[in-house]
Amino acid sequence: MTLEVGGMLAAGIVSLGAGLVLAGGRLRAARGAERILVLGPVFEAVALAVFAAEHFTAARDLMGIVPRWLPGPLFWTYFVGVAWVAAAVSFIAWRQVRWSAVLSALLFLIIVVTVSLPGLPKHFHERFFWILTVRETSFAGGAMVLAGSVWPRDGWAGIALVRIGRSIVAVVMIFYAFEHFLFPKFVPGVPLEKPMPAWAPATPLSYLVGMCLLAAGVGLFIPRAVRMAAAGSGTVLLLLTALFYVPIFLMEMQTPAGAVEGLNYVGDTMLFAATVLLAGLGAERTAHGVG
Repeated sequence: MTLEVGGMLAAGIVSLGAGLVLAGGRLRAARGAERILVLGPVFEAVALAVFAAEHFTAARDLMGIVPRWLPGPLFWTYFVGVAWVAAAVSFIAWRQVRWSAVLSALLFLIIVVTVSLPGLPKHFHERFFWILTVRETSFAGGAMVLAGSVWPRDGWAGIALVRIGRSIVAVVMIFYAFEHFLFPKFVPGVPLEKPMPAWAPATPLSYLVGMCLLAAGVGLFIPRAVRMAAAGSGTVLLLLTALFYVPIFLMEMQTPAGAVEGLNYVGDTMLFAATVLLAGLGAERTAHGVG
């Protein structure tokens, strides 16, 4: 096992264990769909910790993503890794969540603007370009909802963050749903370029995930359905991560490159699942206004 794979695995396991333990009080106090929504920040932290470890252990490989006009690409690669560690610790410890979530959303949006959008003229007609771009945007939307859900209740900023962020996540879910319907031979959840493994029921699984995303995406626009839509679809995506992507990772561990790719698929899908769960937070704020 390489340092990169070992570091990513260790970061994920430690953050998951710490997150579940420290979220115990909030989990016991939650009722109904809130019980799974409470775990959204935990799974967000796990995915961010995994990617932070990748930034530290494979910095020279990742620094090629940094825009060429930005000096010191190695510094910015480490900087993003530190930012994800800080956010993960904040979400797990449940301290300064408002600011860590706002800054996480801002960093995701900066990545979209500086890394993704400059390629728009060249890749405008490539569907995977749009899949990756809206993925990062949805991650920003989920962090916005988290920030808004813990914002002080004596102002409009929290409500605005929740509504804007949730709308972003909902639109991306609907977009991904149609991707599942139109291209069922690619892996589900976050529809990337990897073909469906031969052992998986490709079309039925893609259609099932697509229908779940479509129903939940629409449900996020209906105030009374927000919690159930987020909790239900988030649970489906978490199960997909555990029962589909973890086995893919285990089967690809024979090679270092395969193991890293497998871990990235686990992290991407878990982060999307967490984003969907986060979109269900703060429902009472948008239903009743400032309170």
